[in-house]
Amino acid sequence: AYLTVSIEPLPPVVVGDAVTLKCNFKTDGKMREIVWYRVTDGGTIKQKIFTFDAMFSTNFSHMENYRKREDLVYQSTVRLPEVRISDNGPYECHVGIYDRATREKVVLASGNIFLNVMAPPTSISVIAADTPAPFSRYQAQNFTLVCVVSGGKPAPLVYFKRDGEPIEATPLPEPPAAAGSWAPRNLLHRDLDDTKVPKSLAAADGDAGGGRPPNTAEPPRGLAAERGPATEAIPETVVSREFPRWVHVAEPIYYFRHTHAPVSDGTVEARATLTWTLNPQIDNEALFSCEVKHPALSMPMQSEVTLVAPKGPKITMTPTRARVGDTVRILVQGFQNEVFPEPLFTWTRVGSRLLDGSAEHAGKELVLERVPAELNGSMYRCTAQNPLGSTDTHTRLIVFENPNIPRGTEDSNGSVTGHRSFRLVLALTLTVILELT
Repeated sequence: AYLTVSIEPLPPVVVGDAVTLKCNFKTDGKMREIVWYRVTDGGTIKQKIFTFDAMFSTNFSHMENYRKREDLVYQSTVRLPEVRISDNGPYECHVGIYDRATREKVVLASGNIFLNVMAPPTSISVIAADTPAPFSRYQAQNFTLVCVVSGGKPAPLVYFKRDGEPIEATPLPEPPAAAGSWAPRNLLHRDLDDTKVPKSLAAADGDAGGGRPPNTAEPPRGLAAERGPATEAIPETVVSREFPRWVHVAEPIYYFRHTHAPVSDGTVEARATLTWTLNPQIDNEALFSCEVKHPALSMPMQSEVTLVAPKGPKITMTPTRARVGDTVRILVQGFQNEVFPEPLFTWTRVGSRLLDGSAEHAGKELVLERVPAELNGSMYRCTAQNPLGSTDTHTRLIVFENPNIPRGTEDSNGSVTGHRSFRLVLALTLTVILELT
């Protein structure tokens, strides 16, 4: 008797799909058994997933037979209703027939197939690297967007767009932090303000007939650290309230880096970074999107952010009617607009130090514990800033009398000391008088 086995190859399948494994074999012998195996651990372990034993069963419901030329052709199928990532791997079909000569010896043949299970990404997000962080409004900032894609198998294709247009980026083999030459430097060498008007607007705006000052080299393209030495001549620039109008080329140079790391469930986490020299004049309100292409997705997956400077922080104070000795909390609840990247918050007291003696406090919330009456009418400033701009909001603290604390009995920390000190002095005075008499 003869026996040949072949398994039909399968294209990659997606998690959740139903899959049918088909094992075809030809024989003119008597059937003994059909066994399907799931192979794991590099082939060292074989787990049975289907067995047909002809000795004890005549049920051929799992087999389809038909005539083809002179041979009898069979097909054994195994159906996996909802495949999972863990189903990914090799499978084997083993077929056995009785030897015609002995009727006791079994002739075996097998075939194998690899089931490739794909999983679409489950999440995508865009964040800003290293924020919130301090910055200088007269300093070029190297800014990095990070796109995080999780749950995909195989690794997805990740790319960035600006205002709906794909970004042509220079591949970056190493992260920016690994290169010390990426440190930003000051573009302007003095603290300019709105009163310092340039002599020639054309020098900054490039108007017709103006041109650039002679012997002034145009800054090279690239990141802030690649713009030459700090002593290079910088043309006069028009300075806005928040930022100078930096001299940039028409199109910034973007640097792109893509990595992926395996996850324990068989998927990967992909990270893509986009780094460039931030220019608030042109990058404020720019729409950046991260898109993902994957063979398990019918259309690209996307996450987008708009770079925006903070405007009009909304401040709340609790309690609304603070009394002497209360703990007052001043909190930033939101803005008049969506802000990205996350701002850095700084609290100061106008004209004086904070209650704890510090010059400023960082964070969204300022806590004043046991406020004394002396803070009545004090003004507090909250500065919210990100690399695109900053905004200030002031609030005034009104402290009311506390009926539980008689007037004039609280110290600078709002605690009651007057009556106790008076009683102690009176007792000491009476003791001294009695001793003298």
